[in-house]
Amino acid sequence: MQAVTTEQQPLVKHHILRCGERLIAAKGFVGVGLAEILAAAGVPKGSFYHYFGSKERFGEALLAQYLERYLAQLDALLQPDDAGTPARARLMRYWSYWNVSQCDIAPADAAVDGCATEAAGARCLIVKLSAEVADMSEPMRLALRRGTDDIVQRIALCLQQCQNEGAVPARADTAALALTLYELWLGASLLAKLRRDGTAFEHALKSTEQLLDMAPA
Repeated sequence: MQAVTTEQQPLVKHHILRCGERLIAAKGFVGVGLAEILAAAGVPKGSFYHYFGSKERFGEALLAQYLERYLAQLDALLQPDDAGTPARARLMRYWSYWNVSQCDIAPADAAVDGCATEAAGARCLIVKLSAEVADMSEPMRLALRRGTDDIVQRIALCLQQCQNEGAVPARADTAALALTLYELWLGASLLAKLRRDGTAFEHALKSTEQLLDMAPA
């Protein structure tokens, strides 16, 4: 195997993370062994430990990369756009994106960065790993905690914009409502996995509209 140049190192690290993400999104953190990650990425064990040092540190790096990408996507959905989309429509766009991204099924032979993908419904690492790693890895738990806090803050900001446009009652506590909505959709994601259908998301969409209309102070 050819030596990796300094310029290539970030690409190799990213490749290992992306391959590991696909596997872990499908099987969980504990369910994926190091040998499986190495085989999927096509790298030797020495390269893995050079970049990460341990599987736990790999998990931290994986979550950091995933959350950075997720938050960028969230910003694209929630922030004001050139089309002048109303804040409430932007918020519902996020929940619709959640619905589609969690239910859509990728082809079994699809690949990203040379790595086999799994169902898109398994791709949300927050849903997949929160319960699994919370009692197992404090650094990974904290990474997920920070990520979910950032998500809820962005939802709250969009809700404040909804209030300014008269699309959500002025008396609403936007911080509390943002947390309630996020908890609702996390719960829907777990039920969707158990039921293997989209009915939980359909109910979550309806409940979201109702909560926005009747938001308590």
